[in-house]
Amino acid sequence: MTSLPNNIGIIPDGNRRWANKRGLKKEEGYAYGLTAGINLLRAAKERGVRNLTFYGFTVDNCKRPKEQVSAFSQACVKAAEMILAEGVSLNVVGNTKSACFPTELLPYVETRAAADQEKMRVHLLINYGWEWDMKNNFASRNVPRVDLVIRWGGMSRLSGFLPIQTVYSDICVLDELWPDYEESQFDKALKWYRRQDVTLGG
Repeated sequence: MTSLPNNIGIIPDGNRRWANKRGLKKEEGYAYGLTAGINLLRAAKERGVRNLTFYGFTVDNCKRPKEQVSAFSQACVKAAEMILAEGVSLNVVGNTKSACFPTELLPYVETRAAADQEKMRVHLLINYGWEWDMKNNFASRNVPRVDLVIRWGGMSRLSGFLPIQTVYSDICVLDELWPDYEESQFDKALKWYRRQDVTLGG
């Protein structure tokens, strides 16, 4: 086993709780997570991680109040722009036929496109649902197996995050809320991963 995961899944939870604690509206929390995401991407790139998979928002998230849906949708569009500015390859996965899918992200939806082997690859799950994935011939098949899932916000659940790719994932839960991301938290998760006995069932 190598000590560095090939694909790290990121569940950036806690945006609304973070906003509440600061007297902001819940929907205002999403924008504050953008810088956190780019800082993590840069840290992962510096350490040689080849794939990074961010949970943008789910099909179920679209049941939230329209102000929140609009806010996290806009945040994901901005996130994609910021990710591309980092010189990485972007792969967006999600239900494009739903009205919740931002049309601005359609050019980055790749179901069969070959990855640029010279670039770090960032996978962004937008309006993603595990049932949708399964019913659409494993729509996320272009995303490699996830070695490590890091979830911010203290909740110990996957929330439907890539059920096939996470079949053997190690899951590290951090108590800090996502907008409070610091590089030391990422290093803590990598250190935790190195201590795990990864056998993949063997």
